[in-house]
Amino acid sequence: MSEQQVPAARVPLISEADATGRTAELYDLIKSRTGLPFVPDMFRLVSTRPDLMEVLITGYTGVFGDGVLPRATREMISAWSSKVNGCPYCVGTHNWFLTQFGGSEELTHAIATAGKPSELPLDDKHLALMELVTQVCTGAYRITDEEWDRVAATGWNNDELLEAVFTAGLFAFINRLVDGFGLGSSMTRSRIAGQSDTDADGTAD
Repeated sequence: MSEQQVPAARVPLISEADATGRTAELYDLIKSRTGLPFVPDMFRLVSTRPDLMEVLITGYTGVFGDGVLPRATREMISAWSSKVNGCPYCVGTHNWFLTQFGGSEELTHAIATAGKPSELPLDDKHLALMELVTQVCTGAYRITDEEWDRVAATGWNNDELLEAVFTAGLFAFINRLVDGFGLGSSMTRSRIAGQSDTDADGTAD
């Protein structure tokens, strides 16, 4: 199986044309889950290790499959977590998805440029959630029961908070993967973010 080197990446990425066996099967699965006509490079970072790619697909499906939070909220969490974690590549990707699920240009611009949650154009309920997400990204161990209860008191139930924290935690991993393997170090715009504004059904990066 031949490998395709992406200039910014530190690891080889197998092209779709060259994928065989389990890698080819997973590529087909990724496209069916994302609704995209190509396999996003984030997944291809681990294409030489199908066992690891399966883990990545499972995590992504867990976040972007059927959830309790609206898809736009999950995309907002993904984009903002990526901003806090310093991964503009993923910010662009998930801001693009956010627009596909109803996010405003004002919100996506703010996510890309804001330095703190209070600068986002959100109501009190969503601002409280983004403050919690920020804490997950910057020091989850410092979150107190009182802070958790304060966020819950704004109207978020336990299942919603579980999904929000899981999403933020997953992106702590994804952002490190993208940046650690060099994909986000010199490429701040993914193939997904560079698409025209057409509907998307699933997940991607």
